[in-house]
Amino acid sequence: MILHQLIDYETLRLIWWLLLGVLLIAFATTGGFDLGVGTLLPFVARTDTERRVAINTIGATWEGNQVWLILGGGAIFAAWPPLYAVSFSGFYLAMFAILFALILRPVGFKYRSKRESASWRSGWDWALFVGGFVPSLIFGVAVGNVLQGVPFRFADDMRIFYEGSFFALLNPYALLCGLLSLAMLTMHGAAWLVLKSSGPVAVRARTYGSIAALAVIVLFALGGLFLWIGVGGYRITSDISPIGPSNPLLKTVALEKGAWLTNYTTHSWMIIAPVLGFVGAALAFIAMRARREVMTLLFSKVAIFGIISTVGLSMFPFILPSSLDPRSSLTVWDASSSHMTLFIMLVVTVIFLPIIFAYTAWVYKVLWGKVDEKSITDKNSHAY
Repeated sequence: MILHQLIDYETLRLIWWLLLGVLLIAFATTGGFDLGVGTLLPFVARTDTERRVAINTIGATWEGNQVWLILGGGAIFAAWPPLYAVSFSGFYLAMFAILFALILRPVGFKYRSKRESASWRSGWDWALFVGGFVPSLIFGVAVGNVLQGVPFRFADDMRIFYEGSFFALLNPYALLCGLLSLAMLTMHGAAWLVLKSSGPVAVRARTYGSIAALAVIVLFALGGLFLWIGVGGYRITSDISPIGPSNPLLKTVALEKGAWLTNYTTHSWMIIAPVLGFVGAALAFIAMRARREVMTLLFSKVAIFGIISTVGLSMFPFILPSSLDPRSSLTVWDASSSHMTLFIMLVVTVIFLPIIFAYTAWVYKVLWGKVDEKSITDKNSHAY
């Protein structure tokens, strides 16, 4: 037996769909509070020292948190080549906006305190705000467009044609999803600030985080409602083999109202995901008001897990539907790399992913503790 045949093709495809979800959730629950802190910076901190407190709550770990975003992009490139080709070319301008915003963050961290000028520091503070706000919004906008279908198609020779535009991405439902993403990561950033800071910064973070948690509940409910009554979903109408070739044109797909909710009637256990989204946000609000710092962050993570899982489970087995030619929609069963490629990647992942988890946990343990004004003003401090 050839080694890679120890795990059948169908199982490997399913494993890599799950691993992609794990990487996205890992980024949202770690890098997500970095983005949330940046978004909250102009609101929770009013003096230079307070802004430095907020910045330094993420200053020691933000770089490591980007690993999950890089791993997610790498996983899409290697495990789902058609998904990478369509999304990274079709969403090119949106990706560029995210990349530009993310580049502002390290520059802002490094250069903000290099000069005493108030205008200099204020400028970099707004750059850090942009670096948090823009990705938080656009990530959600992208998800909203994926749920509606992306205007691409495959020719018979498998060439990809994308016929959308950047401004077409900014449609009402996508903007609703963008606001949900923004509220979710703002809530998470506030939960982190409540845990890692003290004084006025923590007090204001608790206030804004409570508002964001309530907004998450309302926007998540609205998103689900419109998905049910206003946004068409996709359904495979022909036979499709879970071990077949990676050619999306071998199936037929229909656009149907409410199709994204079909999985919940077929597999009732999936309802756990949206329930966790609502319950996590509600408990994060309660814990925030009760000043339960660790529980606030934990429940915020639960909400993020539930919301992202809801999207994945609603769409399964689709990973990128096509509004232009539904037959070209990419699914778990017809958009992956080869059997051997997925197996080799899995072996590497099994070896290195636990190491990354362990190292990340160790870093957070070593750097645990609150950031206060005394630690910022200490002349021997290495704070930003």
